[in-house]
Amino acid sequence: MSKKVCVYAISKNEEKFTKRWYESVKEADEIYVLDTGSTDNTVKNLKELKVNVVVKEIKPWRFDVARNESLALVPKDCDICVCTDLDEVLSPGWRKKLELLWKDGVNHLRYNYNWSHDEKGNPAVNFYIEKIHSRNNYEWVHPVHEVLKYTGEKEVFVTTDEITVDHWPDNTKSRSSYLPLLELSVKENPLDDRNVHYLGREYMYYGKWNEAIDTLIKHLSLKSATWKDERCASMRFIARCYKSLKRYDEAKMWLDKAILEAPYLRDPYIERALLEYELNNFKEVKKYCLQALKIKSHLKTYINEPFSWNYTPYDLLSISEFYLENYDEALKWCNKAIDMEPNNERLLNNKKIIQEKRNST
Repeated sequence: MSKKVCVYAISKNEEKFTKRWYESVKEADEIYVLDTGSTDNTVKNLKELKVNVVVKEIKPWRFDVARNESLALVPKDCDICVCTDLDEVLSPGWRKKLELLWKDGVNHLRYNYNWSHDEKGNPAVNFYIEKIHSRNNYEWVHPVHEVLKYTGEKEVFVTTDEITVDHWPDNTKSRSSYLPLLELSVKENPLDDRNVHYLGREYMYYGKWNEAIDTLIKHLSLKSATWKDERCASMRFIARCYKSLKRYDEAKMWLDKAILEAPYLRDPYIERALLEYELNNFKEVKKYCLQALKIKSHLKTYINEPFSWNYTPYDLLSISEFYLENYDEALKWCNKAIDMEPNNERLLNNKKIIQEKRNST
């Protein structure tokens, strides 16, 4: 039996994305957008595409309120709601795949999300996202980094790799609202481990090293903070703060904790290698890179760092072996890095230097 599928979104000054976004979501039966105050042609463009648009400013601004207002536009008889943003693109054929997955009792879908891409357009950070859901018994919560909260009796998830959303953001847009909204979120719910972690990370992004350290330690102290990947990330971020404060012993201590917390992730090993590289400890760089490369499983969570899975480990190994005067090994690792980044001028120049040094000894 066919399902009624509706797409809903919020928008503000997204005129450059409207056509591309519409082409990717038009498989839906109905499309609804809550525009929160665009001053460009976003609303005009969407209306020309026959999208149902309502304009309403949200004051004070909160993402959860805006999402709930946009969800309220969707008719109650809709079977499946697909929440998306205008800087995202759904993979072709998603509608048919979605209907096949939506068996009796299913009310929430976890699917593939490419949050960022490298210079070649390949996915750089990839994880599962959960913004497809049944029409009823869901509401958005949290002022920022909002999530769906189920209010019914039994939530049934399905996870799939057959549906993919690619995120192509406008990197010129300000994210200045995030910090005060995260502070508000933690004030509203100080025991919410997820947003305490996000707030600590945001302080780190702003260079507020001591605030970040205190907040991330608070995250680690919460009883609900049990996800090892995220705990590992908090420890890594604490180490980054201490590194920025030039308190290297403490940075090493926290990276050691991160490795013990999640030894199955490459990220803490590579961060330790990067720290040792900064300190010119090339034997240690080699040690941690080799440990990282033993890990072959790339888990699909937002925690993963691009530098753990791109050319960086091979680049660090090549440089380390060069300074340790192991020129054959240095060339081997450099070639591996170049295989992944064939147009990287620095890597190509490094290869010439290594070859010249090897030939002269």
